[in-house]
Amino acid sequence: MTSSASSSDRSNAVAGALCSVPSVSVVVPIYNERDNIVPLHEALSFSLAGLGRSYEILLVDDGSTDGSRDVMRRLAAADPHLRVVLFRRNYGQTAAMAAGFRAARGRTIVSMDGDLQNDPADIGRLVDKLDEGYDVVCGWRRHRQDRVATRLLPSKIANFLIARVTGARIHDTGCSLKVYRGWVVRSLHLYSDMHRFLAALGAGIGARITEVPVRHHARRAGQSKYGLGRIFRVLADLVGIKMLIQFAAHPIRWFTLLSLPLFVLAPLMFALGFVKVTREGQWLLFGDYDMAAVAAGSVALLFAMNVFLLGFLAELQIKVSKFFRQRISVTAREASR
Repeated sequence: MTSSASSSDRSNAVAGALCSVPSVSVVVPIYNERDNIVPLHEALSFSLAGLGRSYEILLVDDGSTDGSRDVMRRLAAADPHLRVVLFRRNYGQTAAMAAGFRAARGRTIVSMDGDLQNDPADIGRLVDKLDEGYDVVCGWRRHRQDRVATRLLPSKIANFLIARVTGARIHDTGCSLKVYRGWVVRSLHLYSDMHRFLAALGAGIGARITEVPVRHHARRAGQSKYGLGRIFRVLADLVGIKMLIQFAAHPIRWFTLLSLPLFVLAPLMFALGFVKVTREGQWLLFGDYDMAAVAAGSVALLFAMNVFLLGFLAELQIKVSKFFRQRISVTAREASR
């Protein structure tokens, strides 16, 4: 009887844990948004309650210094749907999003800004679009309510560059209001300012992506954290994202292309150094050779070999890591049977 009762208790505990997993998780990075947090929480709660699905709200405080933490703690104590993640200092929006994604338990994950410029009422439409078979649904702020010089123009330039480099044909890559299937965000490793490239990163791992026009409101309180400097950060991160999407799969191909001009240059320099043509038109091999040309050829050859071997090692590392990941996953599946 005791064994049967304990087994039943464990089953009930597992069932309760499974039931507690929400269907939708909303991740909101917060940085010095004290006056926006209460209306944001009210709007989110109203919108998510209308979905007819279980939900949770994760507010990730990115080291706020204006009292935002106290407001979030007070709201979390009164609302069981609200969870708060507190950073010890300011790490940036990408780090806040990544922490929220790690803490999120839902099968569907929503990201949005905490300044109330994104409208929580649009979440339902994006979730419905996701149910049509997509993996990522991006919000498109077709009619933005921002200043042209400091926000709208930099955003248009960034969107153009991102679309051209990554191939992700999204009109508004900078819109934080997006809906993902859980496996998409859990497969990504975010750093620097990579939150701008979530759509491109998702496409790189095979996610099906679409976009839906959403409303955009003027900021009611607080100050914007964006400006013209964002363009330069986008340019720097585009180099990394380009390599992540296209180079990482087969690095040896790209390193071979990089070393190829040097492999061609080295024999030419050796020819200039060792071969001489006399006034009579005769060719002299190993005569009065040019030491500078020979040295330049040797350096070019060594550099080309190093670049090629670097690509070979990178390719080997990728193959080995894939092999061990497959072995680990197979072992895990066999152990669970």
